[in-house]
Amino acid sequence: MTTVDADVQSGQGLHAAPVVEAAVSVETGDPALIGLPSFIVGSVALGLVLVGYVPAAAVGASLPVIIAATGLGLVIAAVWSAAVGQSAVAGVFGIFAGFWLSYGMLVVGLTHNWFAVPAADAVDTQGLFLISWLVVIGMLTLATLRLPIAYTALFALIEIALVLVLVGTLQQSAGTLKVGGVVVFVFAAVGVYLFFSSASQATGGKALPLGQALVRS
Repeated sequence: MTTVDADVQSGQGLHAAPVVEAAVSVETGDPALIGLPSFIVGSVALGLVLVGYVPAAAVGASLPVIIAATGLGLVIAAVWSAAVGQSAVAGVFGIFAGFWLSYGMLVVGLTHNWFAVPAADAVDTQGLFLISWLVVIGMLTLATLRLPIAYTALFALIEIALVLVLVGTLQQSAGTLKVGGVVVFVFAAVGVYLFFSSASQATGGKALPLGQALVRS
């Protein structure tokens, strides 16, 4: 989000160059204060499913959180970001809203036979879902290398978790799925750190160190 010097906006100091600040203005707020908690709660719920906190047959236990809190919260954050001109942030939140909502649709659809997918093809259907999102999250990771490294770490951990869940799903390996669940908890922790940084700024403090971007051109 950029803000422009008030003197320039008001027509005063017309011969001065605008002052552009890479900061969130008081007027627009920070959509991350909704987007990050929404992302975190869904990640925790998914991680608990993957590590076996609930039986494999109860895979739908996470859906109330993932659909009603994570999916909806990320849609709100994406719309807010777009409305205040934060295109990159809107893109990130929009992509993850699509991931979580489509995950909810996948689980509900398979368990209720909405898509007429034979039981024998359920595993490959899940594989299709995971491979598709591996491509998109990988693209997102590479496209956001100009962000502080904390964000790159977040996206890379999500990619690793997706790989592990894909392998665990295709091989029907509970152990690999549990490892994937642990990685989910790790990237949820990174999300918590990012939220504390945003919350600190919103409450009058300073941002937490997020590291240098890998690409600084």
